[in-house]
Parts: sequence; structure tokens; C-alpha cells
Amino acid sequence: MSNNEKEPRLFRTILRDLGQFFSDLFSGELIKELKAGLRDLREYFLDQNREKKLDTVGRIRRGIYLTWWLFKSLLLRLSSYRRILLIIALYLLFTGNTQGGNSNGRMIIGALIFLFIILLELKDKLLAREELEAGRKIQQAIIPDSNPHVPGWNIWLFTRPANDVGGDLVDIISIDQDRYGLTIGDLAGKGLPAALLMTKLQATIRALAPDFRSLSKLAAKINTIFYRDSLPSRFASLIFLEVTTKKDIIRFVNCGHFPPFLIKQDQITEMGKGAPALGIMADVEFSEQTISLNKDELFFIYSDGLTESRNEKGEFFGDDRLNKLLPDLFGLNAEKAGQKVLQAINRFSGNARQNDDLSLIILRRDV
Repeated sequence: MSNNEKEPRLFRTILRDLGQFFSDLFSGELIKELKAGLRDLREYFLDQNREKKLDTVGRIRRGIYLTWWLFKSLLLRLSSYRRILLIIALYLLFTGNTQGGNSNGRMIIGALIFLFIILLELKDKLLAREELEAGRKIQQAIIPDSNPHVPGWNIWLFTRPANDVGGDLVDIISIDQDRYGLTIGDLAGKGLPAALLMTKLQATIRALAPDFRSLSKLAAKINTIFYRDSLPSRFASLIFLEVTTKKDIIRFVNCGHFPPFLIKQDQITEMGKGAPALGIMADVEFSEQTISLNKDELFFIYSDGLTESRNEKGEFFGDDRLNKLLPDLFGLNAEKAGQKVLQAINRFSGNARQNDDLSLIILRRDV
């Protein structure tokens, strides 16, 4: 902590927290937070088999199983000496009253050991958070403006990571005076590993795009580099598209990504699927697609974080809800269309935790 930063006053902080605690308790927000916390613990620590097991037993047995599995997961994720210290602390805390004589001393020692372990874990968490926060700031700095200025086009870009940093890529570059390239990508996985690989992929695309007129050859070159430099079992879906200021043509190449949609007044057209995702095979042929965008029509590209958004019941937003939503976007400018989609997602998800990165690119021709 720097000399200019004042440490918060402990008792004032506790009094403020107590006020917020009772306010949340009476409003029901505390119960929602506790339920959300338990749901997050289950999603992180329990596999599908254990989740299915919990659904088949009664409430009492479910509570016993859940408590034991969470406690076991906690022990297994601690370092060896912290694991032993925790077992000793719990032993002293739970057996102090049965030993007579020096029971208070044993319980105090157990509590101090327990507090020591919490402090060590908190220190590790804060260090990791500081590194993630630094990574988040860097990632935010290289994300382009949501309304980039491209003469003749109305464009809206959006990305929202599920964690502090994300594995989705949304980018735009000026290739020359008239040509602009846009990228949307989704790397398998999320968090810091995905973010690091996606940053490298972004740099590769920015370096290569000005040297290629053919988008199919550009995609093949990107795939060769990504396959060579990526980790095993890591792949990325990607759409790279190019627009010019003088024409209403969109040229694009799809590398294993969800097919984009062309939104017309009376028709929603799903574009053809592309080649495999980047990084799966060394030598892949990619095919370029071309469309013409007329007045009020939209070109809509999204990542799987849209259709795989979940509500508190665990239901997916899904393709059906998206297909019902798309016709309502016709005639809107790119940003209003994007905000309409986000509102629908937020209403559906409610207080559920975001499970995957969400990204959108929407284009409309200004004529």
C-alpha cells in the first residue's frame, strides 16, 4: 500500500458491512447471494456424476453428500502442509470441549491455525487477482471502440468476458484507405490461458491481413501459424470479414465459427458453414463467401456465449429464442440491434452467473 493510500478503518468498515448485511437480509438479497454462491461452488467442485447423484437422493442425504464432497474437494486443492494444518485445526476445534482442563487453549490454537490458513489462501487469491486485473486492463486497452468509424458503414462491436479476462476476440483494423478487416473469434476454454492465446492470435491477424487480398489464403496462413504455436487440444473458431468504403459487399471466411445471419425484412438467412476451426489440422482449405448488404439489412455475427447463456434454472437461451429475436432487429441501426439482443439475454439470465464469454459484431450499410 502506498503512502498516499489510507488503510480503511476496521470498525467503520464492519459497521458499514453490518448495515448492508441486515439490509440484504430483510430485502432477500442475502438469500439470493447465498444461493448463487452455493450454485457456483457446486459448478466448480462437483462433476456431472455427482450432480446426478444429488438429484436421486433425499434432502438430508443430499446435504450430507454435498457437505462431504465440498470438504473433500477443499482438502485436495490445498497444498500438502496446509491440508495437514487444516486437519489439525479442525481436530483441536471440535475436540477441545471433550478434553477438559486445557480445552480453551486447544480451541484457541485451533482457531489461530485456521485463521493462519485463511490468511495464506487470501494472500494467494489477492496476488492472483492483481495479476488478472493487470491482464484485464491490458485486454481492455486493445479492445476497439464499440462504434468504429468506417465510412459507408454502421458497425457495432461488443465483447463481455465471463471472467476477469476472456478468450473471445473482437477486433477491427484499417487495412488501407478503403479496406477494413473485422474479426470475431472464440478460443476453446476461458480465463487467462485462453486470453493469452487469443492475444497472440489477434497479433498474428493484424500482422498478416494487409499482405493478403485472398481471405481464403489469409485464413490458411493464420491456421498454419496457430497450429504450429498453439497448445495441444487448443483450437479457435474465427470469422474474418472485409468491407470497403465504396461498396455494399461483405467478404468473409468462416473458420469453424457459428454461421452468421443475414437479416432481411421478410427473411433470415443463415450463411453456410465454414471449414474446421483453427489449430485442429495443419493443412486446411478455407473458402471465401460474399454477400451484398442492402438498406436496413443487418449482418449478425455472434459467439456461443449468446445461445449458451443460462438462467437460474440452468436452461440455455438456445437457438429457438435467438431465431425468434432476429426478425425484430431488421431496420434498427447496429448499436440498437445489439442492445436489444443484450436486453433479451439479461432478462433471460436474471441473476444467473455468466458461464461463457459473449461477443457480437453487427454491420449495417449506411446509404
